[in-house]
Amino acid sequence: MVANGLYRAIKNRVGKAIRRFGLIAPGDRILVALSGGKDSWTLLYILESLRRRSPVPFELVPAVVDPGFPGFETDRIEARCRADGFGFHLERTEARRIIEERRDPRKSYCAFCARLRRGALYNLAPRLGCTKIALGHHLDDAVETLLLNQFYVGTLGAMPPKLVADDGRNTVIRPLVYVEERQTASFARANGFPLIACRCPVAGDPDTKRQRVKALLRDLGREDRRIKRSLLRSLHNVQPRHLMDVRLWPFDHDGPGGGSPPGAAP
Repeated sequence: MVANGLYRAIKNRVGKAIRRFGLIAPGDRILVALSGGKDSWTLLYILESLRRRSPVPFELVPAVVDPGFPGFETDRIEARCRADGFGFHLERTEARRIIEERRDPRKSYCAFCARLRRGALYNLAPRLGCTKIALGHHLDDAVETLLLNQFYVGTLGAMPPKLVADDGRNTVIRPLVYVEERQTASFARANGFPLIACRCPVAGDPDTKRQRVKALLRDLGREDRRIKRSLLRSLHNVQPRHLMDVRLWPFDHDGPGGGSPPGAAP
Protein backbone atom coordinates (compact mmCIF):
# COMPACT_ATOMS: atom_id res chain seq x y z
CA MET A 1 0.00 0.00 0.00
CA VAL A 2 1.34 3.40 -0.97
CA ALA A 3 2.22 5.38 2.18
CA ASN A 4 2.29 9.08 1.35
CA GLY A 5 0.59 12.35 2.23
CA LEU A 6 -2.72 11.21 0.78
CA TYR A 7 -2.62 7.99 2.79
CA ARG A 8 -1.91 9.91 5.99
CA ALA A 9 -4.68 12.43 5.27
CA ILE A 10 -7.27 9.69 4.71
CA LYS A 11 -6.05 7.68 7.70
CA ASN A 12 -6.28 10.73 9.95
CA ARG A 13 -9.81 11.56 8.79
CA VAL A 14 -10.95 7.97 9.28
CA GLY A 15 -9.35 7.92 12.72
CA LYS A 16 -11.13 11.15 13.59
CA ALA A 17 -14.50 9.69 12.61
CA ILE A 18 -13.85 6.49 14.57
CA ARG A 19 -12.97 8.46 17.71
CA ARG A 20 -15.67 11.09 17.39
CA PHE A 21 -18.56 8.71 16.79
CA GLY A 22 -17.32 5.63 18.64
CA LEU A 23 -17.41 3.50 15.50
CA ILE A 24 -15.20 0.63 16.71
CA ALA A 25 -15.19 -1.09 20.09
CA PRO A 26 -12.80 -3.70 21.52
CA GLY A 27 -13.54 -7.15 20.11
CA ASP A 28 -15.57 -5.91 17.14
CA ARG A 29 -15.72 -8.21 14.13
CA ILE A 30 -16.48 -5.89 11.23
CA LEU A 31 -17.97 -6.98 7.93
CA VAL A 32 -16.43 -4.67 5.31
CA ALA A 33 -18.83 -4.44 2.36
CA LEU A 34 -16.70 -4.61 -0.79
CA SER A 35 -18.23 -3.57 -4.10
CA GLY A 36 -15.01 -3.53 -6.12
CA GLY A 37 -15.16 0.26 -6.38
CA LYS A 38 -12.64 2.85 -5.23
CA ASP A 39 -14.46 3.70 -2.01
CA SER A 40 -14.79 0.21 -0.56
CA TRP A 41 -11.19 -0.67 -1.48
CA THR A 42 -10.00 2.48 0.31
CA LEU A 43 -12.15 1.62 3.32
CA LEU A 44 -10.74 -1.90 3.61
CA TYR A 45 -7.08 -0.94 3.33
CA ILE A 46 -7.28 2.09 5.62
CA LEU A 47 -9.13 0.10 8.28
CA GLU A 48 -6.52 -2.66 8.01
CA SER A 49 -3.74 -0.10 8.46
CA LEU A 50 -5.45 1.25 11.57
CA ARG A 51 -6.17 -2.25 12.88
CA ARG A 52 -2.50 -3.19 12.79
CA ARG A 53 -1.55 -0.21 14.93
CA SER A 54 -4.60 0.00 17.16
CA PRO A 55 -4.46 -0.80 20.89
CA VAL A 56 -8.12 -1.79 20.47
CA PRO A 57 -8.37 -5.34 19.04
CA PHE A 58 -10.84 -5.83 16.18
CA GLU A 59 -11.22 -8.02 13.09
CA LEU A 60 -12.12 -7.29 9.47
CA VAL A 61 -14.18 -9.61 7.29
CA PRO A 62 -14.29 -8.47 3.63
CA ALA A 63 -17.46 -9.60 1.85
CA VAL A 64 -19.00 -9.06 -1.57
CA VAL A 65 -22.72 -9.24 -2.30
CA ASP A 66 -23.20 -10.42 -5.88
CA PRO A 67 -26.53 -9.12 -7.22
CA GLY A 68 -26.31 -11.44 -10.22
CA PHE A 69 -25.54 -9.00 -13.02
CA PRO A 70 -23.62 -10.75 -15.84
CA GLY A 71 -19.98 -9.71 -16.04
CA PHE A 72 -19.48 -8.79 -12.37
CA GLU A 73 -15.88 -10.00 -11.90
CA THR A 74 -15.93 -11.08 -8.27
CA ASP A 75 -12.94 -13.37 -8.92
CA ARG A 76 -10.69 -10.33 -9.42
CA ILE A 77 -11.85 -8.85 -6.12
CA GLU A 78 -11.18 -12.13 -4.34
CA ALA A 79 -7.74 -12.48 -5.97
CA ARG A 80 -6.60 -9.06 -4.69
CA CYS A 81 -7.95 -9.77 -1.21
CA ARG A 82 -6.20 -13.14 -1.03
CA ALA A 83 -2.95 -11.73 -2.42
CA ASP A 84 -2.84 -9.13 0.35
CA GLY A 85 -3.66 -11.55 3.15
CA PHE A 86 -7.34 -10.82 3.67
CA GLY A 87 -10.09 -13.33 4.12
CA PHE A 88 -12.97 -13.17 1.65
CA HIS A 89 -16.63 -14.08 1.52
CA LEU A 90 -18.86 -14.03 -1.57
CA GLU A 91 -22.62 -13.87 -1.03
CA ARG A 92 -24.56 -14.69 -4.18
CA THR A 93 -28.10 -13.31 -4.38
CA GLU A 94 -31.08 -13.20 -6.72
CA ALA A 95 -31.26 -9.41 -6.63
CA ARG A 96 -31.20 -9.02 -10.42
CA ARG A 97 -34.11 -11.40 -10.90
CA ILE A 98 -36.12 -9.81 -8.08
CA ILE A 99 -35.56 -6.33 -9.51
CA GLU A 100 -36.67 -7.40 -12.98
CA GLU A 101 -39.78 -9.13 -11.63
CA ARG A 102 -40.95 -6.78 -8.90
CA ARG A 103 -39.65 -3.25 -9.45
CA ASP A 104 -42.23 -0.55 -10.08
CA PRO A 105 -40.91 1.06 -13.31
CA ARG A 106 -41.88 4.48 -11.93
CA LYS A 107 -39.45 4.09 -9.04
CA SER A 108 -35.67 4.11 -8.77
CA TYR A 109 -33.81 1.04 -10.00
CA CYS A 110 -30.80 1.96 -7.87
CA ALA A 111 -32.81 2.43 -4.67
CA PHE A 112 -34.48 -0.97 -5.04
CA CYS A 113 -31.14 -2.67 -5.78
CA ALA A 114 -29.47 -0.95 -2.81
CA ARG A 115 -32.28 -2.09 -0.52
CA LEU A 116 -31.85 -5.69 -1.62
CA ARG A 117 -28.08 -5.60 -1.21
CA ARG A 118 -28.45 -4.00 2.21
CA GLY A 119 -30.86 -6.75 3.22
CA ALA A 120 -28.33 -9.36 2.09
CA LEU A 121 -25.64 -7.71 4.25
CA TYR A 122 -27.97 -7.58 7.24
CA ASN A 123 -28.60 -11.32 6.93
CA LEU A 124 -24.96 -12.14 6.26
CA ALA A 125 -23.37 -10.25 9.17
CA PRO A 126 -24.89 -12.35 11.99
CA ARG A 127 -24.09 -15.56 10.08
CA LEU A 128 -20.43 -14.55 9.94
CA GLY A 129 -20.42 -13.52 13.60
CA CYS A 130 -19.93 -9.84 12.73
CA THR A 131 -20.88 -7.13 15.21
CA LYS A 132 -20.84 -4.26 12.70
CA ILE A 133 -21.11 -3.58 8.97
CA ALA A 134 -18.72 -1.00 7.48
CA LEU A 135 -19.89 0.78 4.32
CA GLY A 136 -17.78 2.91 1.99
CA HIS A 137 -19.97 6.01 1.96
CA HIS A 138 -17.83 9.15 2.04
CA LEU A 139 -18.26 12.89 2.58
CA ASP A 140 -19.70 13.45 -0.91
CA ASP A 141 -22.30 10.72 -0.38
CA ALA A 142 -23.37 12.33 2.90
CA VAL A 143 -23.88 15.84 1.51
CA GLU A 144 -25.50 14.56 -1.68
CA THR A 145 -27.98 12.56 0.40
CA LEU A 146 -28.66 15.63 2.54
CA LEU A 147 -29.64 17.61 -0.58
CA LEU A 148 -31.54 14.70 -2.19
CA ASN A 149 -33.68 14.35 0.92
CA GLN A 150 -34.42 18.07 0.98
CA PHE A 151 -35.08 18.42 -2.76
CA TYR A 152 -37.07 15.26 -3.43
CA VAL A 153 -38.26 13.70 -0.16
CA GLY A 154 -38.99 16.66 2.08
CA THR A 155 -36.87 15.51 5.03
CA LEU A 156 -33.81 16.93 6.73
CA GLY A 157 -31.38 14.03 7.09
CA ALA A 158 -28.29 12.43 5.61
CA MET A 159 -26.11 9.36 6.23
CA PRO A 160 -25.19 9.02 9.92
CA PRO A 161 -21.69 7.73 10.68
CA LYS A 162 -23.24 5.11 12.98
CA LEU A 163 -26.71 3.63 12.75
CA VAL A 164 -28.53 0.77 14.43
CA ALA A 165 -30.47 -0.86 11.58
CA ASP A 166 -34.25 -1.22 11.65
CA ASP A 167 -33.83 -4.94 12.30
CA GLY A 168 -32.26 -4.13 15.68
CA ARG A 169 -29.51 -6.71 15.08
CA ASN A 170 -27.01 -4.82 12.98
CA THR A 171 -25.00 -1.65 13.44
CA VAL A 172 -23.82 0.14 10.30
CA ILE A 173 -20.72 2.35 10.41
CA ARG A 174 -19.34 4.78 7.81
CA PRO A 175 -15.69 5.47 8.67
CA LEU A 176 -15.08 7.48 5.46
CA VAL A 177 -17.60 10.19 6.36
CA TYR A 178 -14.85 12.87 6.52
CA VAL A 179 -13.08 11.64 3.35
CA GLU A 180 -13.84 13.21 -0.03
CA GLU A 181 -14.52 11.14 -3.13
CA ARG A 182 -11.58 12.69 -4.98
CA GLN A 183 -9.33 11.32 -2.23
CA THR A 184 -10.61 7.74 -2.55
CA ALA A 185 -10.22 7.98 -6.33
CA SER A 186 -6.60 9.10 -6.02
CA PHE A 187 -5.84 6.50 -3.36
CA ALA A 188 -7.29 3.69 -5.48
CA ARG A 189 -5.20 4.75 -8.50
CA ALA A 190 -2.04 5.04 -6.44
CA ASN A 191 -2.46 1.52 -5.06
CA GLY A 192 -3.54 -0.15 -8.29
CA PHE A 193 -6.78 -1.52 -6.87
CA PRO A 194 -8.79 -3.47 -9.47
CA LEU A 195 -11.87 -1.31 -9.99
CA ILE A 196 -14.69 -3.72 -10.77
CA ALA A 197 -18.08 -2.51 -11.99
CA CYS A 198 -21.12 -4.45 -10.78
CA ARG A 199 -22.49 -4.30 -14.36
CA CYS A 200 -25.75 -2.76 -13.24
CA PRO A 201 -27.69 -1.78 -16.39
CA VAL A 202 -28.28 1.79 -15.16
CA ALA A 203 -24.85 2.44 -13.58
CA GLY A 204 -23.62 5.95 -14.31
CA ASP A 205 -26.94 7.08 -15.79
CA PRO A 206 -26.49 10.87 -16.09
CA ASP A 207 -30.23 11.44 -15.66
CA THR A 208 -30.47 10.05 -12.11
CA LYS A 209 -31.26 12.50 -9.34
CA ARG A 210 -27.98 11.80 -7.56
CA GLN A 211 -25.99 12.58 -10.70
CA ARG A 212 -27.83 15.89 -11.01
CA VAL A 213 -27.01 16.77 -7.40
CA LYS A 214 -23.36 15.81 -8.03
CA ALA A 215 -23.32 18.20 -10.98
CA LEU A 216 -24.85 20.97 -8.85
CA LEU A 217 -22.22 20.54 -6.13
CA ARG A 218 -19.48 20.44 -8.76
CA ASP A 219 -20.69 23.76 -10.22
CA LEU A 220 -20.96 25.38 -6.77
CA GLY A 221 -17.53 24.03 -5.89
CA ARG A 222 -15.98 25.95 -8.76
CA GLU A 223 -17.11 29.15 -7.02
CA ASP A 224 -16.27 28.05 -3.47
CA ARG A 225 -14.33 24.85 -2.77
CA ARG A 226 -15.61 24.86 0.82
CA ILE A 227 -19.21 24.11 -0.20
CA LYS A 228 -19.23 20.38 0.59
CA ARG A 229 -17.45 20.74 3.91
CA SER A 230 -19.80 23.55 4.89
CA LEU A 231 -22.77 21.27 4.19
CA LEU A 232 -21.15 18.53 6.27
CA ARG A 233 -20.54 20.97 9.12
CA SER A 234 -24.23 21.85 9.08
CA LEU A 235 -24.97 18.28 10.17
CA HIS A 236 -22.81 18.93 13.28
CA ASN A 237 -24.53 22.24 13.96
CA VAL A 238 -28.28 21.63 14.04
CA GLN A 239 -30.32 24.42 15.61
CA PRO A 240 -33.77 22.98 16.44
CA ARG A 241 -35.20 26.36 17.52
CA HIS A 242 -34.80 27.59 13.94
CA LEU A 243 -36.57 24.65 12.31
CA MET A 244 -40.27 23.95 11.81
CA ASP A 245 -40.56 20.46 13.30
CA VAL A 246 -42.57 21.08 16.49
CA ARG A 247 -41.26 17.82 17.95
CA LEU A 248 -37.92 19.58 18.34
CA TRP A 249 -39.21 22.78 19.93
CA PRO A 250 -38.01 23.35 23.51
CA PHE A 251 -41.42 24.73 24.49
CA ASP A 252 -45.06 23.71 24.47
CA HIS A 253 -46.63 22.75 21.13
CA ASP A 254 -49.18 25.51 21.67
CA GLY A 255 -46.38 28.04 21.24
CA PRO A 256 -45.82 30.10 18.08
CA GLY A 257 -48.39 29.17 15.48
CA GLY A 258 -50.40 27.33 18.18
CA GLY A 259 -51.66 23.80 18.51
CA SER A 260 -50.40 21.76 15.51
CA PRO A 261 -49.88 18.12 16.45
CA PRO A 262 -46.27 16.82 16.51
CA GLY A 263 -44.99 16.05 13.05
CA ALA A 264 -47.87 17.78 11.29
CA ALA A 265 -47.04 18.81 7.72
CA PRO A 266 -48.22 22.07 6.14
